[in-house]
Amino acid sequence: MYEMKRMGRRAAGVVALGLAALPWAAQADWQLDPARSHVEATITEITSSGESVAHRHALKRMDGHIAEDGTLRLPVRLNQTDVLEQLGDLPPWMESLSDTELTTVVTQMDPSVLENLPVGESRTETLMLSVKDGDASQQEPLKVRFTRESEGEIRVRNAEAVALDGQVIMQNQTARTVLGLLGYQQIDDEVPVELDAVLVDR
Repeated sequence: MYEMKRMGRRAAGVVALGLAALPWAAQADWQLDPARSHVEATITEITSSGESVAHRHALKRMDGHIAEDGTLRLPVRLNQTDVLEQLGDLPPWMESLSDTELTTVVTQMDPSVLENLPVGESRTETLMLSVKDGDASQQEPLKVRFTRESEGEIRVRNAEAVALDGQVIMQNQTARTVLGLLGYQQIDDEVPVELDAVLVDR
């Protein structure tokens, strides 16, 4: 009888461990699809004559993985932008910068927001973005709309108009150098951006 009780407790323990492990096993591994994840920005150049000329630029191949605690890190490199295509052959000193991280964007979300979103439904969340530039860091809220397009795909777009601060961009030495190579000596204070990304369960 004692052996049977001990075996019963052992079996119950195994079942409990198995149940405890189920949520982790079922949790999706959400990652950005680099081929379909990008940000487009409209930079308005202020020419020497005072004329405003809008230029469209894109940050492509966004790559990031949502950790179990909901943290998403997005490193931003120069070779992810279309700037290199427009510049053509880079000066030797610029080639070494092409794969250098210009900045890192970090945000955090509740993984259950993605897990519990039904196919065909959308949900808007406000994410706090932390933008790191060297030792400095800025935090900005961003309203994002998640739309589950299929069981294993969620599209992410900004839920409202959003713009970066042109003055802050020009304070970044690398960004200012790149914009200077493009011929932009001065830009408008507002740089509207549009996010269009796809999270896939892998």
